[in-house]
Amino acid sequence: MTNWILIIVMVLVIIFIVYTFIHMYNRLVSLRNRVENSFAQIDVQLKRRNDLIPNLVETVKGYASHEKEVLEEVTRARGNVMNASGVKETSDANNQLTGALKTLFAVAENYPDLKANSNFQQLQEQLNDTEDKIAYARQFYNDTVLMYNNACQQFPSSMLAKIFHFKTGEFFTTDEASREAPKVEF
Repeated sequence: MTNWILIIVMVLVIIFIVYTFIHMYNRLVSLRNRVENSFAQIDVQLKRRNDLIPNLVETVKGYASHEKEVLEEVTRARGNVMNASGVKETSDANNQLTGALKTLFAVAENYPDLKANSNFQQLQEQLNDTEDKIAYARQFYNDTVLMYNNACQQFPSSMLAKIFHFKTGEFFTTDEASREAPKVEF
């Protein structure tokens, strides 16, 4: 009788351990997939922004044709974002494009007719809306990476993460220039 009780207890312990490890493994897979999905959401918003940029550049060209260097920089930065792969490269290209767009909007300030153009205003509003969505998507991505990295590094799921080669995720970061406070002069 005691042998049967011992066997039942052992079986229950084994079932509990197996269930726990299956649950941890599935959680790691789920979190890894959430990281990939949240990065894809950033990609969607970057594509939306990239689709708006040619219209914006064409609108500005009509008013500021001698600002060729600024327009070329925006176009070059847009191409870099479209060709980027991976978190780090996409992050760097995104930062470059953000800087180029800031320069473009600074140039637009010098052209009152351009600022008053309804097409330019509409494009600028859409771009601002998209920038907000990109910021939210980056924040969501980084929060998801944090949860995933915690699961990969905390015991006991870290053992499974190591066995099944789960790699920690990269955070979406900004460059040093973006961290500096802008200078405002009157």
